[in-house]
Amino acid sequence: MSETVSKEIEAVLQGCLAQNREAQRELYKLFYGYAMSICVRYSKDAEEAKEVLNDGFMKVFTRLKQYDPAKPFKGWLRRIMINTALDNYRHNLKHYHSMDLESAAPTADAYDVLQQINYEYLIGLVQQLSPAYRTVFNMYVIDGYTHEEIAEILGISAGASKSNLFKARANLREMLKKNRVDEYKQYV
Repeated sequence: MSETVSKEIEAVLQGCLAQNREAQRELYKLFYGYAMSICVRYSKDAEEAKEVLNDGFMKVFTRLKQYDPAKPFKGWLRRIMINTALDNYRHNLKHYHSMDLESAAPTADAYDVLQQINYEYLIGLVQQLSPAYRTVFNMYVIDGYTHEEIAEILGISAGASKSNLFKARANLREMLKKNRVDEYKQYV
């Protein structure tokens, strides 16, 4: 293994390759928080995120021989977690209900309350988006995919990707605006 992997992680990975359950448990513990932070962005709730996380770790354990030790392990793990979340999205797509078009209509208001909002609060709002909007938003804004890459991965057009991103941002803006108004009302 190379210097991109610490000695501790190298030993754990070697144990995982030998099917050592204790090593697998240790790898899970070492990267649980990092992997969960990825899964929760793509999931509608914590329960779904845990399912994606566990599916992702199963893929890590079964495909560990494919890992190139010359590259950072975290990047390889990240890619597996994102792909597992996308697989979950595609698998459940038929179960998701389409949003009411009226509630999905974007607003032209430039109301900006994104400053000074903590990560958990924002992730909670992202989780409230429809699955299609949430997936495109995460892929484009957080993970840096292009609209063309998103279109290819999700089997949609680049225009649909752009539209979903626009509507996701508009919905997030509305949620932030509504929460700000509701917060103000409690003091009046």
